[in-house]
Amino acid sequence: MKIVMIGPVYPYTSGLSYYVSLLYRQLCKHHDVTLLSYSFQYPQFMYKRPQKDYEEDALKIDEAQYVLNTANPFSCLKTAKLINSIGPDLVIFQWLHPYFAPCYTIVASHIRSARILFMCHNVFPHERFPLDRFLTKMTLKHGDHFTVHAKSNADELLSILPGADLKVTVHPAYNFFKLKGMSRAEGRQILNVAEDTKVLLFFGLVRPYKGLQHLLDALKLIKDEDPENNRKLKLLIAGDFSGSRPEYDEKIAALGIGDLLDITDGHIPISEVEKFFAASDLVVLPYEDATQSGVIQVAYSFDRPVLATRVGGLPDVVFDGETGYLVEPKRPDLIAASIKDFFDNDRAAALSAGIERERYRYSWDRMEDLIMEFEEKK
Repeated sequence: MKIVMIGPVYPYTSGLSYYVSLLYRQLCKHHDVTLLSYSFQYPQFMYKRPQKDYEEDALKIDEAQYVLNTANPFSCLKTAKLINSIGPDLVIFQWLHPYFAPCYTIVASHIRSARILFMCHNVFPHERFPLDRFLTKMTLKHGDHFTVHAKSNADELLSILPGADLKVTVHPAYNFFKLKGMSRAEGRQILNVAEDTKVLLFFGLVRPYKGLQHLLDALKLIKDEDPENNRKLKLLIAGDFSGSRPEYDEKIAALGIGDLLDITDGHIPISEVEKFFAASDLVVLPYEDATQSGVIQVAYSFDRPVLATRVGGLPDVVFDGETGYLVEPKRPDLIAASIKDFFDNDRAAALSAGIERERYRYSWDRMEDLIMEFEEKK
């Protein structure tokens, strides 16, 4: 097939840029793929962190064309003209936020003959606003096919486009972080963590909805239950607090659990990710709300089980008792009980075996197969 993909890639820094790069590499194995990225992505007021990092070149796509200015309608028209000159069978848009609605609507409405696939990472934004439903429908109505990574997203999509040609599929694994094949012992040596320490990992941007506060409360419960034995428990927190660090420091001090924590505050470069997952035993996502999380797929690429909450699409990816644990959100007591069960009953090997059994389900090969299924029934 001849395919055009539209989305962010290096030097843009986001989980979506990783997704686009890995999908592009997969589709290029069997298809003629053109990758169109952004010359301008977000205005600064919408994305206060740096949008680009030229040192993070592990997923650099030399063939990418940076042609689309999302805030310039003339650039959108020029991009549509370029797509039509290529003459693809399929155009794949990455849908994340209604900010892209005017831009994508212009491009999609001027594509002449290709079928259009919207890969919806969210349907509606996490932070809703009055026009989000209108803008989303305005854009997605131009699609022929749709993928989502959570049943909740499927329900949202069908609420605005009944009868949409839709597939729900798990987020594929981010397996490119294993740059050195680092062992557990090597990761711990770099992080100065003792071999017999029980290591939890909270990874990624620190935001209120991600529920780190509940994990801290869970650690307090565990410590109070058996202070002596639980001195060997360690929580690694690796991610950007974006200025909210003082409020977490106050909570940690009030709980008296500072001795159980090791915090790396800031953006974690691709080259630094491996040591955290290699050193960990269990990755914890105590989210209050979510559609999906790429962190789970990074954990699985390292064969690390996940403790997550029953929110959004996380139960579609984490199988309770098979690849990790699922608990109700905002329940430190349940988080603490699962952590204790994991270590007290040596669950690591069994849960890692469950991850291995699901390997194809989390693969980019499966994502390609799913996209081709749309085309087979056209």
